Amino acid sequence: MKNLLPSILLGLTILSSTACKHPGKEADILTAAPENKDDISKNVYVDSYGEKIEVTINSTKNTATVHLSGKTYDLKKSEALPEYTASNEEYQYSEIKGNITFLKKNVDMVLFHLKKDKKESGPAKMASY
Repeated sequence: MKNLLPSILLGLTILSSTACKHPGKEADILTAAPENKDDISKNVYVDSYGEKIEVTINSTKNTATVHLSGKTYDLKKSEALPEYTASNEEYQYSEIKGNITFLKKNVDMVLFHLKKDKKESGPAKMASY
């Protein structure tokens, strides 16, 4: 019995020391999330009625995402149309010569339109004396 007690204590000591180690904790390797290298621009436009449209253009993937009136529209850039135009089967977004237009194609309904103000690019006006 005297020999059995030290054996039990030794066994419990070994068991408790190995039970506290969590496998895999020592070998955790931190991996960095891949950086998003897409060329993305985001603009918010407000028309004369106070309606707001948010347009996110991903030039790398040639896509546009339009948020209007709580809805989201995913569009693909159209190479055949002038300046920046993106569309899907039902909707079309365009930014041509300062005109921002979002329309429903099959019924020719304009959902949003804004003509951006052009900044004066001429020489500064001088005061006359």
